Amino acid sequence: MDTFSTLLENTTLIKIVKLVAWILFIIFIISFIRKTLKKRIEDISIRYKAQKGVEILGYVLIIFLVLMAFTVDSVKDYTIIIGLFTAGITFTLQELILSIAGSFYIFFVRVYKPGDRIEINNIKGDVIDIDSIYTTIMEMGEWVSSDNYSGRIVKISNAFVFKGPIKNYSMDFPFVWDELNILITYGSDTELAKNIMLDTANELLSDYTEKSKAKWHQMVARYYIEDATIEPTIAINLTDNWIQLNLRYITDYKKRRNTKHTLFQYIEQTISKSDGKVTLASTTLQLLEVPPLNVNLKK
Repeated sequence: MDTFSTLLENTTLIKIVKLVAWILFIIFIISFIRKTLKKRIEDISIRYKAQKGVEILGYVLIIFLVLMAFTVDSVKDYTIIIGLFTAGITFTLQELILSIAGSFYIFFVRVYKPGDRIEINNIKGDVIDIDSIYTTIMEMGEWVSSDNYSGRIVKISNAFVFKGPIKNYSMDFPFVWDELNILITYGSDTELAKNIMLDTANELLSDYTEKSKAKWHQMVARYYIEDATIEPTIAINLTDNWIQLNLRYITDYKKRRNTKHTLFQYIEQTISKSDGKVTLASTTLQLLEVPPLNVNLKK
């Protein structure tokens, strides 16, 4: 009887018993809610997130009770422990907090919006959705060449807007500069080749050129940026094997691949009709047949 009275007077033991009781109660509540959610929610994704949220909330509450049970003796201690607990939660959930802050930053600063083509965290694609935590992107590239969709949908944390550069292909100026190289042999009519390339580019890209001029003038007026040439230009480079003609032009950021294909097609057709005045160059390798050998051996 005296032993039992002594145990009742032991405040530490009482705290432990109460704490264990509360922990068991919380675990029971978590288990009950998880089972209820499993029965009520049919969508697997929503059900999984809801169960995880309840589980995490329960663990946080258990940690808070443990800290309160062994460190709190006064109102001042309550303030200290709540401060430490808040700091711990902030440190643990810093990625989530940054993601939520990033969503506000994206919305108010207009870093990008659904429909924009961006590259962030080395992932390139079109933005198809922005929520409070993630930006959803239809991925481009990887094993697929040029600006084609790979078919994968990528979710990127909004926190990345604070961690690195964001390349936007469509904000303010929905056009990009691109280049293609035509290789011709020495002895070809270089001026004729240049005229063929420039005439083809001017004919096919006149619409892009006119539309981009107005947009570019707005860019120059808004930002500290020097004026640039919008019309197609040619640069010549002499190599050991051929003459390289580099065509620089402007096009819609969503039609870069198709524009390059069309330019190559029309330029090749026009060059083939030049009666040999312009000849396309290529690297060739000729294999010579080894002549037969007669070998006479003396005894």
